Amino acid sequence: MQFGNKMAVLSGDFLLANACTGLAQLNNTKVVELLSSAIGDLVQGIYYENSIQGEENNMTDNIKIASWEEQAFLSHGALLAKSCQAAMELAKHDAKAQALAFQYGKHMSLGHKLNSDLQPFLKGSSSDTVSFSLNSAPVILHQETIGREGWTHQIDQLWRAIKAGKGVSTAIDLCCYHGNKALEALKCFPPSEARSALESIAFAVTKF
Repeated sequence: MQFGNKMAVLSGDFLLANACTGLAQLNNTKVVELLSSAIGDLVQGIYYENSIQGEENNMTDNIKIASWEEQAFLSHGALLAKSCQAAMELAKHDAKAQALAFQYGKHMSLGHKLNSDLQPFLKGSSSDTVSFSLNSAPVILHQETIGREGWTHQIDQLWRAIKAGKGVSTAIDLCCYHGNKALEALKCFPPSEARSALESIAFAVTKF
């Protein structure tokens, strides 16, 4: 186990060193700053997820969907959003195009996370033993709808209650919202194969 841990750390250091070398060769300090901050966001988001991982089988904190979106962006969205922005910077697009690229990456990543969180409630049946996170978007939205006391009483039958309640449908609506925002961010770019490919990704994320 100790050897495996050492190899994992060394492999991570090797990949990070190569990434840093590649960034330095771009000779663009803004891109380096963007991706450095994205890595910082990613570490912060993953640290938060790991800190609550041991409590997955317990009731969640009284978290709101806004807090969920903030944490999901850190752990799943920052790298994509800032990479999209960095790509526009390297292609010498203006600030407006960079901001729209950032918005596309942000909303695409949140839409993808919502889609992932919804799968246990959309594909499983009530007779299945389904594994799902108590910190997923449908659970949090369901908790907001019924209140803390109702959530406490329903904890033993949580999967059936969420599937039958408003959490799933509201999460689908939120996923579609982020997908539409991602598509909206693409409208200023001229029609091309690249734009069509990005639009297809957005459509796929909101397809249930």
